[in-house]
This record gives sequence, structure tokens and C-alpha cells, in this order.
Amino acid sequence: MTERNPRGLVVVTGAGGFIGGHLVGELRRLGQNVRAVDIKPVREWYQTFVDVDNRQLDLRDRAACDHAVAGSREVYNLAADMGGMGFIETHKAECMISVLINTHMLMAARANNVERFFFSSSACVYAADKQLRPDNPPLKETDAYPATPENGYGWEKLFSERMCRHFMEDYGLETRVARYHNVYGPHGTYDGGREKAPAAICRKVIAAKLSGANDIEVWGDGQQTRSFMYIDDCIYGTRALVHSDIRDPINIGSDELVTIDQLIDIVEGIAGAKFRRRYDLDAPKGVRGRCSDNTLIKEKLGWAPSIALRDGLEKTYRWIYNEMIVPDASRRVFV
Repeated sequence: MTERNPRGLVVVTGAGGFIGGHLVGELRRLGQNVRAVDIKPVREWYQTFVDVDNRQLDLRDRAACDHAVAGSREVYNLAADMGGMGFIETHKAECMISVLINTHMLMAARANNVERFFFSSSACVYAADKQLRPDNPPLKETDAYPATPENGYGWEKLFSERMCRHFMEDYGLETRVARYHNVYGPHGTYDGGREKAPAAICRKVIAAKLSGANDIEVWGDGQQTRSFMYIDDCIYGTRALVHSDIRDPINIGSDELVTIDQLIDIVEGIAGAKFRRRYDLDAPKGVRGRCSDNTLIKEKLGWAPSIALRDGLEKTYRWIYNEMIVPDASRRVFV
């Protein structure tokens, strides 16, 4: 991968969150000059680096976006009010308000002569009628239209994709858009309502094992299908996309499809325990089936996410287990 910005300032928004924290860590490891931005107080970030310019800013405000990007050449916009299905199905308006973040960040990037702008979109942009069965074909990039995305969150992401396109067409701002598919790994949310399925299942299995319970709750009937991408693949793919010539939105996701029951089987195997499953058919469960089609990313980048689900889950399970034993162990400060 050829770096286009070896010395200029790189801005990462959403840096106090899961993907953003890992991205800041990788950019720092590569010797980049990084500014990290998040709405949360720095002490609440999942990963903090003392030699990084860490700023608490509310990027729904245009002036804050100007402060965030000032002097930068490259921007990774990962900031959004979002979470797992339990959050996005019940907080549609809050998810939609994130359009302010990307709109104002694009305006600030243009005003401050940013050279390259990355937006983290989502597989939730894909048309609902392409996701009605557990055995749906994998989702190609063209399957986003005609548009019927996930209510709230999916519409926000699709609208923001269009904003990136038109800022590139009208103003010459080079934008890159990744449609992430279910990213998971250590140093992210695993409880509180915003967590996604891999972290939630790990937490439930660990809690049952620690308490001696003999069952766990499962949202839906366990036959919904998904693919899950480990964070290391996400970070590599994101950077590769930013430094490529790919101007249209592209999938960054695993094509290893599993049912939720199979996901639980893997976690139980890691835990060395089996539990009875209580299926809650009224709980939020999202679309029936979703998987990433990686034909385009293989063609354009000669690469696709490849970390096996079991390998990533083992690392994720161990981290969540340690965090549940020692609360707040996840808040790591690096010097």
C-alpha cells in the first residue's frame, strides 16, 4: 500500500469509539501526525494516546468541524450516533441527526483544503428486499438502489454517501466511502444497548458462565444470518481504500456467512460451556439475512477481509471476559 500522506496531519473523528480508537492506534504506529476527535470526554475513550492531539468536540456544530480539520490533509470521518440493532431500531431520529456531522465535516474539509476525506458508511444502506431470507445472495454495491435502506440509520448513511459524491463532483474534494459489514473486536461496546451481536453474545455467555446460569437470551429465532468482520481487517481495508483510486462506495466486510445460532456455537466452544437458548421473537433483530459480496474489492484492491470468525471471536471473548472481571480495564492509555 502506497501512503499518499506521509507527513501531513491526519484527523480521525469518532476516535473515542471502537473503530476510531483502533484506527488512531494504527496511524500512530505508522508514524503519522494524528488529531483524534470525539464528543465524549477523553477519559471515556476506549483507547487514548498521550502523544496524539486529543480533542473533545461536538461535530454536529459547524464551527467545531472547522476546529477539527484545521491544518489537516486527510480526514477519516467515523463519528456518528449509532449502535447495534437494539439501538438503531429504537433511536431512528438520533441516528438521522448524524447527517449534521458528515455534512458539516464535508463543508469544513472543503473550506480547509483537505486533500482526502473518508466516510464510514454501512451495510444498512442496502435495499430491504435484498435481505428477506437467511440465504440471500451476498450484497453487491449496486444493491443499494432502488433505495429502501434501514429506517433512520440506513437513510442517514445513504444520504451522507450522496453528499460525499456531490462534494467530489462539484468541489473536487476526493472522497472515499466504505460500507462496513458488522465490525467486531476488542476495545468496543459490549453492554448498555449499543453493542452488536458478537460482543452481546460473548457478554451473555460469559455472564452465564460466571453466574452459573444454564441459559442465555437470544434475540430472534437464531436463524438470521450475518457476516462479521474483525477489526484488524477493517483497519487495513479502510486505509487501503483511502489510498486507492476507488471513488464509489465499496463493501468492506467478511463473506463468511453464519446464523446467529452458529455464532453462539462458536462462542460456546471458546468458553467451553453450553447453554439453553431462550429465543425472544419480539426483540429487535434487523433484516433476515446479510452478507458482503467481495467481488469488487478483490478486483480493485486485490484483497478482501480474511480473518476467520473463530479467530477474531477468541480475541474478542478474552478481552470482554477480562473487562467483566476487572471493570474499566478497556480504558487504555498509551504513552
